[in-house]
Amino acid sequence: MTLAFAAIDPSAIPLHLLDEEAAHHWIDTQNDATRAWATAQGFTGALGQVLTCPGPDGIACAAIGYGTPATRARGRFHLAAGAARLPAGTYTLHHNLDTATAEVEALGWLLASYRFDRYKAQPPMRAQLTAPDGIDAQRVTDIANGEALTRTLINTPASDMGPPDLETAARDLADRFGAAITVTSGDALLDANFPLIHTVGRAADRAPRLIDLRWGDTGPTVTLVGKGVCFDTGGLNLKPGASMGLMKKDMGGAAATLGLAQMIMATDMPVQLRLLIPAVENSVSGNAFRPGDILTSRKGLTVEINNTDAEGRLVLADALALADEDTPDLIISMATLTGAARVAVGPDLAPYYADDAGLVAALEQAADTQADPVWRMPFHTPYETMIEPGIADLDNAPKGGFAGSITAALFLRRFVSQSRYMHFDIYGWQPGDAPARAKGGVGQGTRALLAALPQMLAK
Repeated sequence: MTLAFAAIDPSAIPLHLLDEEAAHHWIDTQNDATRAWATAQGFTGALGQVLTCPGPDGIACAAIGYGTPATRARGRFHLAAGAARLPAGTYTLHHNLDTATAEVEALGWLLASYRFDRYKAQPPMRAQLTAPDGIDAQRVTDIANGEALTRTLINTPASDMGPPDLETAARDLADRFGAAITVTSGDALLDANFPLIHTVGRAADRAPRLIDLRWGDTGPTVTLVGKGVCFDTGGLNLKPGASMGLMKKDMGGAAATLGLAQMIMATDMPVQLRLLIPAVENSVSGNAFRPGDILTSRKGLTVEINNTDAEGRLVLADALALADEDTPDLIISMATLTGAARVAVGPDLAPYYADDAGLVAALEQAADTQADPVWRMPFHTPYETMIEPGIADLDNAPKGGFAGSITAALFLRRFVSQSRYMHFDIYGWQPGDAPARAKGGVGQGTRALLAALPQMLAK
């Protein structure tokens, strides 16, 4: 679906976004009837309160409470929280927010209108918003639709979102923006020296593949690498049923990078973009790879397989090695990689790894202004010994259960030796409804990256 602001409408209902201090002043300046109505309804501007004031032809005006800095700090997208409770109609926003905050709140409204309706009709949000004055409405819309792409890809079950379908999504994106795309699939992966991608995906009846999209011919170079495990059974180390239920989202890294790529291209960012997605299913059959196997990667590093359910880092390894051969200015990988990251920071934060202080500073600032929270994790070099099994260069699943997200990130870092590198270990799923974030697939870290990339790539 396409997310958009409503067309300008002279009869749109005035909607006031009022914190607790402003609410008292606003009520005092209203006519007697509106003042009496607001007082009778107990409207104080508390966070999330919604007030609709009757007029001779319906709703004369409306207000949403914006609380206090302390209450707002406990969440985000507060305008969207109120918008979901407004009656049907087109609204025009009156506020005193700075531009960045106004854009975040307007974005939240658009995201609240997202519906995943491929398999069942869903009622649309009743309230519509015209683009608030002073914001870059086109940019906000472009970001919202990049996020919508990510959500839809994650929400689609593996029956309709296998490696060929992920390829189709990438080709559709390339066609829309005039990008070049090549795909290497099946046994051709061996000929092209992508042995780990082939090994992980060969047991499935839908062939593994590496998707390679390029866009832009001027500016600094950035390569996105997204984990595209379209379903993860765990392989021969079969997951229990309870753990397999959400594995349609194991291509969340690919979905996030596709959404970010769409944002970059739609906003015409002056970069040379490359997007690499190793798309596979980790399945069980007679030719599935086994615990104890030792595999040789594209980079030449050997990997002992101690758990076939630690397959994401394997397919990413070959893609990262390819990315690094081009020595771009920046490589960013995104993956639903480890449960350890979820235990560490929960579902709402996007954990990331970076050694470069400039990258960290740019991302942290952008994450704050874009309401897209991230949390830095350590590339803790002393743990390198934990991923060195002795009979091979690397171990894909160190025993002991400690530092699972860190050791996975260290494993990936071994395949990037010439470029600046960041890795995101995201969840990609909203476990329950929240303002602007319905239960289901969700983007994490992508809006922060979009805002931070110009500074990250500045020479």
